[in-house]
Amino acid sequence: MANQVPNSFKTMLWKGQINGATDTFKVILMQIGFVFDKDNHQDYNDVSSWELPDGNGYSTGGQALTGNTVYTDDIEDRCEVTFNNATWTASGGPLSTVGAIIFNDSTDSGGGDDYTDAICTFLDAGGTQTVADGAALTISNIMLTAEDI
Repeated sequence: MANQVPNSFKTMLWKGQINGATDTFKVILMQIGFVFDKDNHQDYNDVSSWELPDGNGYSTGGQALTGNTVYTDDIEDRCEVTFNNATWTASGGPLSTVGAIIFNDSTDSGGGDDYTDAICTFLDAGGTQTVADGAALTISNIMLTAEDI
């Protein structure tokens, strides 16, 4: 499976409910066995039962992403939102994941948004990724792109 963007996120972009430059985004790691469904996984609550549990250097609820940068890539003909790397250090045992979900922690049902904690993308790890106790699990070069939305 490749990286995927839920259809609900695309709708929220067109409605102006997502701001890549100023909103707060978080990333969570997913348990072995998780399969992303871009039609039905729309917000954090839809996937939270598959998030890695607390322990071994991981805390549920998401790690805040920093360094939001939005820019136009005229070479690839798209808009890109990039973030700094996200890292967890395994402590007390290994960390294993099949991928990560980025969600918008700024969205809420009280603000007229379609979803609370709207999912922006699923980053597929291409199979189970495991780091040993004491090692770092890092998601590098985090980028969301918008081409034909």
